[in-house]
Amino acid sequence: MSINKRLWSKKVSQLTPYVAGEQPKVSNLCKLNTNENPFPPSQKAVAAMQAVLADDGQALRLYPEPESDELCQVLAHYHGLQREQVFVGNGSDEVLAFVFACFFTKELPLLMPDVSYSFYPVYAQTFGVDTKIIPLDDEFCINPKDYDTACVGIILPNPNAPTGILLSLDDIRTLATNHPDSVIVIDEAYIDYADDVKSASAIGLIDEFDNILVTQTFSKSRALAGLRVGAAFSNANLIAALATYKNSFNSYPVDRVAQAGAMASILDEDYFIKQRQAVIRLRNDLTESLVALGFKVLPSAANFVFAKPYHTSLSTKEIFNQLREQGVIVRHWDKQRIADYLRITVGTAEQNQRLITALTEILS
Repeated sequence: MSINKRLWSKKVSQLTPYVAGEQPKVSNLCKLNTNENPFPPSQKAVAAMQAVLADDGQALRLYPEPESDELCQVLAHYHGLQREQVFVGNGSDEVLAFVFACFFTKELPLLMPDVSYSFYPVYAQTFGVDTKIIPLDDEFCINPKDYDTACVGIILPNPNAPTGILLSLDDIRTLATNHPDSVIVIDEAYIDYADDVKSASAIGLIDEFDNILVTQTFSKSRALAGLRVGAAFSNANLIAALATYKNSFNSYPVDRVAQAGAMASILDEDYFIKQRQAVIRLRNDLTESLVALGFKVLPSAANFVFAKPYHTSLSTKEIFNQLREQGVIVRHWDKQRIADYLRITVGTAEQNQRLITALTEILS
């Protein structure tokens, strides 16, 4: 069906939307393309959500608590912060949209890596934010020295997506120190898959720097992508700006069911530790198997790997297509610097083995 844009605003007509990983409705699909958790969420989280729905619809009839205070307090306690240092929204994507609106619509450009989360340029276009793209180095790493230029802010995923490479806290300190009047946004969607989360997360820098803002999500390590809950952590001044924008946009952002499930998942620490460690083990096993097949695999601190095939006459796009024909879908981008790589979500042991078996057949 052709789209008639006659009644659209000029701004919307010129937008280029973000393209998410496909969600095909195919039976017996091995889905390794959108970095979802291979394990179910905490059963305590499921029970908490069921309890909300078990009161004859009372919870659904009433609006949720507008500031999600209880959830924010749980998150603050978990991370050793104060309540006023925490903000929540409908997924980290909504939180990031608020961040762009609150801090980046100014005269100077926003700095971001050339290989990064592909939603950032969409946000920038949507909110009219000027950007300056900073190339990763030859090893796909971020070099803080490359960011020594005037800017309104810096945004980057850590671990980076789609590479999975982790930036050190010392490098983040350098960025924050060199840009004291710019907001440094660290998007930690995958941080829980770092080997040592506490020494990797920039949340530990919030009390040291008033210009660092960290976003996280319940979609990955908490296995709650279907709920859409995200959070931001920063000093009280930046959090107040997000709250001001939220209450000028949607004063009831996170529903009652989502708040209950998110809180229970945070409180079920034993299950969280168990399943994140399982994903890390599976990631290491998958990396070894891919290397044995002749792939170059970048060092990953996420629940996915970024892998480039060697010793084959097939192009990466051809391998991607042949995997798809066998019911195994991964992610591939036709972009110059990364066209030779596949981003592969860490699945269950069975899913990973199905991938390796298919690749073995394709490459042989």
